[in-house]
Amino acid sequence: MTTTRAGGVSASPFDTFNLGDHVGDDPQAVAANRRRLGEAIGLGAGGIVWMNQVHSSRVVIVDDWKTGADPIAETDALVTTRQRLALAVVTADCVPVLLADARAGVVGVAHAGRVGAQNGVVVHTVEAMLSVGAHAEDISVLLGPAVSGRNYEVPETMAAEVEAALPGSRTTTAKGTPGLDLRAGISRQLTGLGITAIDVDPRCTVADPNLFSHRRGAPTGRLASLVWME
Repeated sequence: MTTTRAGGVSASPFDTFNLGDHVGDDPQAVAANRRRLGEAIGLGAGGIVWMNQVHSSRVVIVDDWKTGADPIAETDALVTTRQRLALAVVTADCVPVLLADARAGVVGVAHAGRVGAQNGVVVHTVEAMLSVGAHAEDISVLLGPAVSGRNYEVPETMAAEVEAALPGSRTTTAKGTPGLDLRAGISRQLTGLGITAIDVDPRCTVADPNLFSHRRGAPTGRLASLVWME
């Protein structure tokens, strides 16, 4: 699941359901929003694992995580085999990647911004899932709301650099300038890993005012995308 801007207590420019604790919002408002999210999904605020994301390719397996513990430091992907433990990733243009092998009982999330995606965070997440019993042919993936290729303008050198590391991601924006479609590149990467059940949320964070977008207007809040097993 992925949240929207609506339903929280944060004031402008983080209005209202900001779930990022690193963007300058009132910490009490963020905590209240996270409690509200935990209650809404029936797991309580202590049943969600958060990360301090740093655009890395680091993955942490959280099977021994204590309910209600602090966010996992300096990581950008999580994997678990525990039931009723939600893994959360926060974004405002980067790609939230949600993965699940229901047959094996393994789920994962990844924060795939340009740097993380280029450095293989999604591949490392899949590898971590396989290490605890998942099978590529049984993994389903959802690529959540993110900036679309039409609205992700970058310099030509950057587009070429990312394309070299993540084939399929280079594109042309609505302005006719060099751009990136990270979800297209990630989809191709996943297919190469033997994963075929890939869904892509059609929403563009820049174009949809119901979603937070750093590119559209910083400072701003963060959406949360979560995956868990009942």
